[in-house]
Amino acid sequence: MFSNIRRFVNDASYRQLKSYKKIVKQINELEDQYSQYSDEELQNMTNSFKDQLEQGKTIYDIQADAFAVVREVSKRVLGMRHFDVQLIGGLVLLEGHIAEMATGEGKTLVASLPAYLRALEGKGVHIITVNEYLAKRDKDLIGQIHEFLGLTVGLNVPGLAPSAKKKAYQADITYGLGTEFGFDFLRDNMVQDGSQKVQRPYHYAIIDEIDSVLVDEAKTPLIIAGKTKGSDKLQRVCSQLAKTFRQDDDYLFDPETKATSLIDSGITKVEKAFGIENLFDIEHQTLYHYMIQAVRAHVMFEKDVDYIVQDGEIMLVDMFTGRIMEGRTLSDGLHQAIEAKEGLTITDENKTQANITIQNYFRMYPTLSGMTGTAKTEEKEFQHVYGMNVVQVPTNKPIERVDHPDVVYINKEQKYVSLVNEVRERHIKGQPVLIGTTSIIQSEQVADYLDEAGLEYEILNAKSVEQEVRLISLAGQKGQITVATNMAGRGTDIMLGEGVKELGGLCVIGTERHGARRVDNQLKGRAGRQGDPGETRFIISLEDEIINRYAKEEKEKKLEDIQMDRSGRVINKDIHKFVDTTQKISEGSNFNIREFNLKLDDVINDQRKIIYQFRDQLLETDNAMDIVLEHIPKFIYSLVEKYCPETIVPEEWPIKRLEQQLTRFFPGITVQLSDQDYEDIEELQERVSQIVNEYTEFIDQYRSDETIQQKIKQLSIATLDHHWVKHLERMNRLREGVGLRQYQQEDPIRLYQDDGFDLFEHSFNEMNQSMTEQLARLVRAVLQKEKEERQKVKN
Repeated sequence: MFSNIRRFVNDASYRQLKSYKKIVKQINELEDQYSQYSDEELQNMTNSFKDQLEQGKTIYDIQADAFAVVREVSKRVLGMRHFDVQLIGGLVLLEGHIAEMATGEGKTLVASLPAYLRALEGKGVHIITVNEYLAKRDKDLIGQIHEFLGLTVGLNVPGLAPSAKKKAYQADITYGLGTEFGFDFLRDNMVQDGSQKVQRPYHYAIIDEIDSVLVDEAKTPLIIAGKTKGSDKLQRVCSQLAKTFRQDDDYLFDPETKATSLIDSGITKVEKAFGIENLFDIEHQTLYHYMIQAVRAHVMFEKDVDYIVQDGEIMLVDMFTGRIMEGRTLSDGLHQAIEAKEGLTITDENKTQANITIQNYFRMYPTLSGMTGTAKTEEKEFQHVYGMNVVQVPTNKPIERVDHPDVVYINKEQKYVSLVNEVRERHIKGQPVLIGTTSIIQSEQVADYLDEAGLEYEILNAKSVEQEVRLISLAGQKGQITVATNMAGRGTDIMLGEGVKELGGLCVIGTERHGARRVDNQLKGRAGRQGDPGETRFIISLEDEIINRYAKEEKEKKLEDIQMDRSGRVINKDIHKFVDTTQKISEGSNFNIREFNLKLDDVINDQRKIIYQFRDQLLETDNAMDIVLEHIPKFIYSLVEKYCPETIVPEEWPIKRLEQQLTRFFPGITVQLSDQDYEDIEELQERVSQIVNEYTEFIDQYRSDETIQQKIKQLSIATLDHHWVKHLERMNRLREGVGLRQYQQEDPIRLYQDDGFDLFEHSFNEMNQSMTEQLARLVRAVLQKEKEERQKVKN
C-alpha cells in the first residue's frame, strides 16, 4: 500500500507520511495483542490511558496503543476495520492538520481515532459536520465505539433546550453543526446568569468537509439578530427607484468584491426623488442605508441563483452546496430589500445583537483539524489563517477513475447540445450519468434540454431537497440520469448498481467550471470511489459566468484568433490553459474577499473580546459595585475634559455646570468645585479625583447588601448589552462606507481600524456613563428609602 506514496504526493508530504508509516507499523504490531483482549479488558484501557496521562505521559506517548484499541473495538462493534490509510488520516488529525482523503475512503471512521485519544484529556472534543443529518448519522454510528470504551457522546443540533445543549457539551465527544457551535458561543455571551451558559472552554475540534466550513462558508458571518420594524413604504419606494438605476451611470458595482456604491448621478436622483439637499447629512442616514441596500438587492442577488421564492418567502440558497439555508436571513434590511424587489410582504428587519465570522470563531480552538477530499489548492489560506498544513493521504485502492479533458464551446447553446449528445450516448448503453450544475437556474436549463431530447432524469436542487437521500441512492443505478447542483457534492457516497462497473462506472459531467478547483474536484470525486471505475468530463463554454466575470477582456482578444470545428467546439491548444488561469484568478479573488472581510472583522473581534471579558467579569462576580466603581474615573475625567478643555483659559471654565453634573452622578456626598480657582486641568482633575474617592468611601457601606449588589449586576449587564448592540449597528454603518473609500485611493482597512477604534472608545465611554448613572439612581433610591424609614420612626 505504501509503494505508490511517492507518486501520490510531493516530497514534503512524503517525508511527513514516512513518519506516520512508522507509527502505523507500531499500531499493526499491537493488533494481535489487543485482539486477544476480552471486551472488559479493552474497556479498562480507557482508565489505564487516563492514568498514564495524569502521571505525565502525553497523548503522543500512548497514540499507538490508543489507535490499536479503537481499531479493535471498531471491528467488534461495527464490523469495520480501519485501513492503514485511515490510521494515517487519524495521525494527521491528531497533530492539528488537514487530512485530504478521496471520496469513499471512510473519513467518518478516521475521526474515531483522534477523537478518542483527545477525549481522554477530559476537556471535550467537538466533531463538526456540514448538516444535521450527517451529525446524527455519525454520532449514532461512530459513537458506538466511544460509548463501548466508556466515553460519553453528545449531539448538538438546532432547536435543543439549553439543558440538553449543556448535557451535549459536557459529553467527552460532541457531534454537531459548525454554525450551531458558533451560535451557542454568541448566545452564551448574551445570558443573564453564568449558570445559563452551555459551552465549556474549547479544546480540540475535527471538522468534516473542512474546506466547505472554513472556506466556502467563511464569507457569511454568524449573526444573532433581534426583530425591529422597518419602514415598508420607504423600502418599496427605494426598490422602485433602484430599478431605474444603471450601472456605471448611477452606481459602481465590482463583481469580484461585490462592493456597491452610489455615484454623483445616482445620488442626485435620490436627492430629487426625496426632495432633500444632501443625502449624506446625518439626518438622512436611514434613507441612504435603505437606498444602498435596494441597489444591492438588485445587482448582487439573482432569483433562482442566490435565493428562491417559496410560499411567499425569500429562501436563501447556499451557493456552494445548492441547499436552502433554513432559518437564515440577511441582516440590516438587505433581506427586506429583496422582498421589496420581489413584491412580497416585507418582514421585520433583523438588528444585529451579536456576530462573529466563521474564521474568528474557529480560531478560538487551541487545536483544530479537519478532513476533506479537496484542500490542497487552498493550503496557503489554511496555513495563513489557521496554521494548518494539508497532508494528502494515499487511497486504499488505486484510483481507477478516468478524468477526460474539458470540452470547450463558443456559446452555451452549443455546450448544451453537446451535453445532451454525450448523455444520450452513455444512457443508451446503460451507464449512469450525474450532471453537475452551478445553480438552480442552470439545473433547470439542463432539464429543459433533456426534456426536448426525450431523456428521462431526476433533478436534485434546493427545490427538491426532501428527496435528496432517495435521489442519491438511485444516481449510481443502471440507466439513471441525475441533474444536480453542488448538493450531490458532499457527505454522501453514490453506490454503483449491479452491472454498472462493467459499463465504466458512474459518469460525472460538469456543465461549468466552479469558482474554485476544489468544488470541481468534489464533483469529480463522486465517481471512482474505493477503486470503482468511473469517468468525468467538463463540457463548458466561453459564455459561462466564470469567464465573463474574471476574463471578459481576455476572452474578447482570444475570440479574434479562435479555431473551432463544425459543432462550435474550440480546438485551440491553449484554450485549457486560458480556462485554468481564469479559475485561478477566481480563486485569488475569492481569497482576497475572505481576507478583506477577516481583516475588517479582526477590528471588531478585538472589541468583542474586551466586551465579552468585561461581561464575564460581571456575570461571575458577587461584587459588581467594585467593577462599576473601577470604570467611573475614566468617564468622569473625560467629562471634565469636555467641560474644561485646555483650549479655554481656566477663568472661563463652566465650573458651576460641571459641579451640577457631578452632583447628579454622586448622590450622598457634597460636590464642591467652585470654592477655589484652578491653574490648570491637572489641578482640577486632582480635586475631582478626591470627590470620586469620597463617593467610593461613601457607598462602601452598601457593599455587603446582596440585594443592591444583585441589582447593580443586572443593571450593568443590561447596560453593557444595550451599548454593544448600538455599537455593532454603528460599526455596520461604518463598514457600508468601506467600499466607497477604495475608490478614493485610500487604504480602507487602515481607515476602518482608525474609525473603529474611535467609535469603540466613544461607545465604551457612553457605557461607562450609563453605568455611573445606573449606580447613582440606585444609591439615590436607597437614600430616599432610608430617609422615609427615618421619617416613619420620627412619627
